[in-house]
Amino acid sequence: MNPNQNRLSHAVAALSAEASSTRLQAALAVGTRPDPDTVDVLVERCAVEPDFFVRDMLTWALTRLPQEVTLPRLLAELKSERAQARSQALHSLSKLRNRNAYPAITRSLLDDADDDVARTAWRAAVVLVPEGEEATLAAELATHLGRGDRNVQLSLSRALVDLGEVIVPALHPGAVGRDPRAQAHAHATVLLLRDPDAGFDVAVEEAKRLVALGGDWVREDDDAPPPGTTPVPPGPGPDGQLG
Repeated sequence: MNPNQNRLSHAVAALSAEASSTRLQAALAVGTRPDPDTVDVLVERCAVEPDFFVRDMLTWALTRLPQEVTLPRLLAELKSERAQARSQALHSLSKLRNRNAYPAITRSLLDDADDDVARTAWRAAVVLVPEGEEATLAAELATHLGRGDRNVQLSLSRALVDLGEVIVPALHPGAVGRDPRAQAHAHATVLLLRDPDAGFDVAVEEAKRLVALGGDWVREDDDAPPPGTTPVPPGPGPDGQLG
């Protein structure tokens, strides 16, 4: 074994060390000397690594390998029973940015019961969606309006906003439906689309206020007033009646 192979062997072994700092340095070392033979151990370690920064370094190490090696291995990992394995495989695929992986982001992954897996699938799908399929993806993502806690909803809104104006028709069913959480989430997402600098929490509160007033920013004809405006109740007509 030559010195380089020896160092790589030690680095691979250190990926399972007790100290996270040691694992981080090991992942850096493996990525610095990319070797296709490390693909399995990197993917397997992603599935169990508890430290966020180490996982991110493992993903970086995977991106350093030839895609003809990493892509099939990551696609296979999407079928794992372990949620973290699916989530990390999706994250790594988004970093590879190879659109050939898009068909593997199935509806079951977008609908995954595990919030972390679903959130990562949403982000990966937006990164990898082929040109012309954005509207279809937007419609699929919009079925999750109102899902989960603040972080889950924020992830969905960001994913949708990254698709651009094509999301507006997809948001319409949620905006006019009977689920108040989905209604507020749809309107908040439009606010973020119109004003990317608006804070999510502010957008949600303003959207809730709009829903309570019976307003509708989300229209299928995309004829929406600017964010920050409040719908004005109809005034009296010539006969003194409202409406």
